[in-house]
Amino acid sequence: MPDGGARGFDPLARLLAAQYQHAAAEQILREVITAHFPGRIALVSSFGADSAVLLHMVAQIDRSVPVILLETGMLFAETLDYQRDLARQLGLSDLRLVRPDATDLALLDREGRLHEDNKDGCCHLRKTMPLRQALAGFDASITGRKRDQAASRADMPLVETDGRSGKVKINPLATWTAERLRDYREAHDLPPHPLVEKGYLSIGCAPCTSRVDAGEDARAGRWRGEEKVECGIHFDGKTFIRGPGAGI
Repeated sequence: MPDGGARGFDPLARLLAAQYQHAAAEQILREVITAHFPGRIALVSSFGADSAVLLHMVAQIDRSVPVILLETGMLFAETLDYQRDLARQLGLSDLRLVRPDATDLALLDREGRLHEDNKDGCCHLRKTMPLRQALAGFDASITGRKRDQAASRADMPLVETDGRSGKVKINPLATWTAERLRDYREAHDLPPHPLVEKGYLSIGCAPCTSRVDAGEDARAGRWRGEEKVECGIHFDGKTFIRGPGAGI
């Protein structure tokens, strides 16, 4: 396994992307968890509107796979309740709630109002920096992003390279539609996030998430009225990350 540099990981990401171009999500997950990155891969989950599908798939393979939730301190109470209930139902045994550094918060967002005038800075402080540290001990991560969530994700690959760390990122549900996700949830009797029935189709931090109207894409309720479309975890601040060789 390469030592973590982007150059070393690019060929691996490209190889996996080609290998899994037409593979089922379950096959991709089983092989990256048990063969390619055993003990060195984590699932990053928001425990949002669609999260139950990917969490269920991973639980069927290995319930001990680390699951990382960014507990920004601004999540909906419903999300935290859902996280506890769903993790218990699926038997997830290594759930990690990753919080912002207390010192950074005291210095940069003591009043908890940074999001009001510097949303990018707030996301960097509460999401990007904590996640980077949480993933430091892993060679790869799994995300639940889908191409049809928003125009900014339309070209998202199944496998890509994080340009900041050189690590591999797996997006096994990239090609899944909302209908396919619904069918899977119903087939496996997975509970919905309680805010979905209230019109929240993409659920992040409470101050920056609103309901979605009919005809809008699923992420229209995130940072409504702003040019911002990504929190920074999958966006480098200038361009959306589209493939191997680029960064988070």
